[in-house]
Amino acid sequence: MHAKTISIFFLSCFWLQSAAADDWRQWRGPSGNGKAAPDEAPPLRWSSDSSIVWKTALPGRGHSSPTVVGNRIFLTTADGKGQTQSVLCVDRNNGKRMWDRTLHKGGWVQQIHKKNTHASPTIASDGSGLFVLFHNENRIILTRLDLDGNQLWQQVAGDFRPYYPFGFASSPTLSGKQVIVAAESEKHGFLRSYDRTTGEPLWKTERNSTSYSSPIVARVAGREQLLLSGDSSISGFDPQNGKRLWTSPANWKVSCGTLVWSKDKVFASGGFPRGQTLCVKADDSGQLVWQNRVKCYEQSLLFHEGYLYGISDSGIGYCWDGETGKEMWKTRMEGPVSSSPVLAGGNIYYTSERGTTYVFRANPNAYEELARNRLGDSAFATPAFCGNRIYARVGFDEGKQRQEYLVCIGR
Repeated sequence: MHAKTISIFFLSCFWLQSAAADDWRQWRGPSGNGKAAPDEAPPLRWSSDSSIVWKTALPGRGHSSPTVVGNRIFLTTADGKGQTQSVLCVDRNNGKRMWDRTLHKGGWVQQIHKKNTHASPTIASDGSGLFVLFHNENRIILTRLDLDGNQLWQQVAGDFRPYYPFGFASSPTLSGKQVIVAAESEKHGFLRSYDRTTGEPLWKTERNSTSYSSPIVARVAGREQLLLSGDSSISGFDPQNGKRLWTSPANWKVSCGTLVWSKDKVFASGGFPRGQTLCVKADDSGQLVWQNRVKCYEQSLLFHEGYLYGISDSGIGYCWDGETGKEMWKTRMEGPVSSSPVLAGGNIYYTSERGTTYVFRANPNAYEELARNRLGDSAFATPAFCGNRIYARVGFDEGKQRQEYLVCIGR
């Protein structure tokens, strides 16, 4: 190989590795547990007049988090004017819209929860393609696009007609060559796996219960497991075939948050009809380790260095010892809550539905607030943290209309 060609090859490999390390490719970030890359150093303070790199208006409405791949940001949105469900691509450098692709026109379900949208699942990416879920015509439809918005394949994963007409929210997750989706309802509920490249169905597991949680694949208790809460329980599945490895009962029937984990344990919280936060062994026993009555319903938990952090529905922040469940501290914050907490630069960022972001140290000994920032009038989506910047989807009340923006926060 020519020396110049070799140099270009290695530079290309370096760029790809750097881009991958600087991405936010799925719901809850690089490892699916709500943690940014270890070297991230996002701003602590901002306002509508400071630390805003750019701000771009978004059509319609959605609660999906930004998905960041290289110099592009991807989101889903749903526009009620034409009942469209679309994917948007925004230039990461300047916030300009690069393209938008309508996947569905019409077919919206008649009723969803007032705090939900028709574009709530977050896009997953493997770096070369996008995996997009929409609830349309009472079906869950999975589409793969390339990074330029061209459709590569589409599959109707199955019917989705939950007893509670709250809509759909679960995001897809990736594992090896698979993309895995969950759609839990009393009739025809399922976990399904597809080949990422071809869209070929690989396996299916029935899940006939109502829940809105997203699945996540993690290495816990010495093996790869697909973790999911719902069906009045939390469970681990073999991601290669969908077979259940263990299960543990929960006091609640319905959950929305994504499980978090540490070594041989998993942590979950649910809120309907009863609130409960619990820790379970993720081995074959599914043994309950500890529990309490705190309700973190829509939002996920955060585990870091032996301690579990959560924000209750009423806006109370908690820290618990992950081994024993001992309450380390609790403090009043602002509620209500939809967005999940994110760890970045050793600090935890939590955003309320009113658009206030609390920044506090991941310190189990005491609540140590570093900043409190207000941006916009509402926030439901969890931000993405990469490249020492924060990409937040927020709403501004402009007259009688609510206008969504994607905002880049940075130094």
